[in-house]
Amino acid sequence: MPITNILIVDDHPLFSMGLASLIGSHPIYHIVGVAKNSSEALEIIHSEKPHLVVLDLDLGDENGIDMIPAIKAFDAGIVILVLSMHDERYYSERILSMGARGYIMKDEAAGKVLDAIKTVVAGKVYLSDSERKRIAEALNTGNINDHQDKFACVQKLSNRQIQIFTLIGKGLGTIEIANKLNLSTKTIDTHKENIKLKLHCSSSYELRQLAVEWAILAR
Repeated sequence: MPITNILIVDDHPLFSMGLASLIGSHPIYHIVGVAKNSSEALEIIHSEKPHLVVLDLDLGDENGIDMIPAIKAFDAGIVILVLSMHDERYYSERILSMGARGYIMKDEAAGKVLDAIKTVVAGKVYLSDSERKRIAEALNTGNINDHQDKFACVQKLSNRQIQIFTLIGKGLGTIEIANKLNLSTKTIDTHKENIKLKLHCSSSYELRQLAVEWAILAR
């Protein structure tokens, strides 16, 4: 089994040291660095090229959420798992729509953290059971912008478009999808525009949000 290189970004030394010890105790994971701010994190990302970044949202005076697009801009293939003390109800959909693949709260048990890492590394979206249930209930009752009607339009997508739509929901960007499907980025962008039209999405952000919700329900 290949080794997964992991970077931890957290401004609390004791917590990050404990997390590094927990993760590093498993032979399939290798901690390539621990950073306390964005500049340190990006330096390590450039030099070590981790497969996974475990990211806190509070980095002193910085907002960790701003690092998500910065990481994706460097390498769209890097998986991001947010580990935060903030209630996931207010951040999970936002960070997933920005390209992160999972959200777990710091008060979860160590085993749950390892489960989250295993899940996102495997290419799946990780949220707590309660958050998945909340989003599913909101969708079923029509409380999230009538997305049920939009999901009904998914049947209009071609097989390739459904494949790309699903990958978008898993947090993959254009370059990563193109590499995965052996297609050009121009072809992926064309498919994205056609998917937006069929699903009545007015922007790429709206498309990503809808795709994330689809991925959560389809799991």
